Amino acid sequence: MPTETDNDLATPFGGPVVSPHRVVGVLVPLALFQAYDYLVPDELDLARGDFVTVPLGRRSVTGVVWGAGAGDVDPAKLKPVTARLALPPLPLASCAFIDWVAQYTMAPVGAVLRMAMSVPDALEPERTLKAWVVGDTEGAKLTPTRQRVIDVLTASPPLPPTELARLAGVSAGVISDMGKVGLLRAVPLALRRPFGRPDPATVGPVLSPAQDAAAKDLAQLQPGVTLIDGVTGSGKTEVYFEAIAAALRAGKQALVMVPEIALTPEWLKRFATRFGALPAQWHSELTGLERRLTWRAVLDGSAQVVVGARSALFLPFHDLGLIIVDEEHEGGFKQEDGVIYQARDMAVVRGHLAKIPVVLASATPSLETMVNVETGRYRALHMPDRHGGATMPVIDTIDLRLDKPQRNSWIAPSLKAEIEKTLAAGEQALLFLNRRGYAPLTLCRGCGHRLQCPRCTAWLVEHRFHQKLMCHHCGFEAPVPPSCPACGAEGHFAACGPGVERLAEEAELLFPDARRLVLTSDTVTGPAKAESLMRSVAEREVDLVIGTQIIAKGHNFPHLTLVGVVDADLGLHGGDLRAAERTYQLMQQVAGRAGRGEKPGRVFLQTYDPDRAVMQALKSGDRENFMAAEAEDRRLSGMPPYGRLAALIISGHELPAVEKKAQELARLAPHREGVSVLGPAPAPLALLRGRHRIRFLLKTRRDIAPQSVLKHWLRGQKFPGDLRLQIDIDPYSFV
Repeated sequence: MPTETDNDLATPFGGPVVSPHRVVGVLVPLALFQAYDYLVPDELDLARGDFVTVPLGRRSVTGVVWGAGAGDVDPAKLKPVTARLALPPLPLASCAFIDWVAQYTMAPVGAVLRMAMSVPDALEPERTLKAWVVGDTEGAKLTPTRQRVIDVLTASPPLPPTELARLAGVSAGVISDMGKVGLLRAVPLALRRPFGRPDPATVGPVLSPAQDAAAKDLAQLQPGVTLIDGVTGSGKTEVYFEAIAAALRAGKQALVMVPEIALTPEWLKRFATRFGALPAQWHSELTGLERRLTWRAVLDGSAQVVVGARSALFLPFHDLGLIIVDEEHEGGFKQEDGVIYQARDMAVVRGHLAKIPVVLASATPSLETMVNVETGRYRALHMPDRHGGATMPVIDTIDLRLDKPQRNSWIAPSLKAEIEKTLAAGEQALLFLNRRGYAPLTLCRGCGHRLQCPRCTAWLVEHRFHQKLMCHHCGFEAPVPPSCPACGAEGHFAACGPGVERLAEEAELLFPDARRLVLTSDTVTGPAKAESLMRSVAEREVDLVIGTQIIAKGHNFPHLTLVGVVDADLGLHGGDLRAAERTYQLMQQVAGRAGRGEKPGRVFLQTYDPDRAVMQALKSGDRENFMAAEAEDRRLSGMPPYGRLAALIISGHELPAVEKKAQELARLAPHREGVSVLGPAPAPLALLRGRHRIRFLLKTRRDIAPQSVLKHWLRGQKFPGDLRLQIDIDPYSFV
């Protein structure tokens, strides 16, 4: 997470461009580390943030005026700016943020700008529809058909041709003919935007005393970072809604970031109830038109509230006044490709640069955030109780060494009995397994051959619902082969281990009368599908839910009283320094689905190591001591948040070339106090998408910025051919 030692990375907002030779630097949205100089024509006055078109090679591109020109090229050799686009400039706060992110992540500043200019069509002039209003009808003898058209328009605002024809019950030809003779007059109609205008004056629900106190605190909109630390079901969303209302009353925009788009359907419903309209949304499921309209509305300020995934942070907000990061602990805020960044941390930076409040909300805050609270960098508001008098569920462990499932089964006898009692009482149960597909591994019983991705160091996962094998890293797909590729044996493939599809198959045998629903990212394919499926659970059309982490957070099922975690040990494997913390967070989140209504909830964690510290902490509810022990382990080892990490991965299609470059870098590795380099070593995924990968891990003391070390280490380095260097500051994934 960025610290005070990173202040040298910050850049000023800038202002009007002043250059003695009328030369400006224009940044284009390409992987470039600097702006290019261009001449300013006499008829133009340009300022930082203006969108312009400029010649680049043989083509014309759109860029942004980034400041005065560098002046290192003879003005006589410079090309002029072609034109300034007729739309508001990129806000200065956005320009400063782009500069900061580029310097912190060591990414090309043009690549960061590309994230802010992610909708090229939005830079074109806004389109309008043709609509009809009543024209000159004085003295006209109207047929009954034409009279119906006039009657509809008299009682309506301007209508597009197709809608007018539908409402009047006439053909398109009738509308066209009436326009030709002047009975109708064409007017431009702006495209309907996919969001409303939230009203902060709409009366919200009655808040509990704890909610009310927290809401009044946040409504003051104090600059800085505030953590809402509240148990699942404590009503954190309703609390930060009051901060949004305060921002709207102040004429400011608000951004709410969520880690997964599947979280938003219920959230949107609650937002619409509180504010009387839907907010703007930003995620990958939007149509091209929706993205264009939303991007423009964010830039001109008419999109007052935006809820979206991590990329929403780079939207060009006209006047952003509040950022909320919901489920701030979630790993989904980490961008692993392209420009690599942690959106939660960058949200804190965005708020700091603009001097606006940032609210982090979580029932299980990250260790980094908790340390920042303890050291006084962040404030905290605590909400230890569930809203409406509901109690937290009782969590217990099932020792799989003693309570063993039957052969080729994964549900322990005691958990089976508890589910049967729950279903018999007319209540709902959830079986949780954080593994998609039918089985994580398929092998030949004859020779032991394992089906592996041809492009990655990963096993192919069988997805029986889709009748194919899939790689969860690169997306490779293939049908299950009729015979073993190694020995030729037919019918000898065996599925090893369970995925949710296999768990659903077992549940069908054990609970044949239960209405079952499988919820994974394979079945929840977008916000509309998510809303439909979650509604079916909430309305008791389902008895038994089988799901992955997509079901673990953000959903309220009042009739769900039992949660069974099939493999609570799953996330503890692999050497991730955050493994225990992430397991605790995920188990607490999924446990929080139980007992949110009138009846108390129960949670059972199936584990082979019930004495492990994380399992004992979950059982006892002692978060503070568990996190304190985790913090002490990190402090002693100098790991984040008490030290700094940066990962370097060299990749290429030819392994010898990758190894040679890695050895060259190893010989130049820095050696100084407070700095150590681990590697080179094959990355855990040594082959990914057909590229061989070798990794270094740079570790520094907390007061040493890894960027400065890396700049010195990598100075003058070239990566010829298809060799590629990827830098990940503050890595979260160690694959």
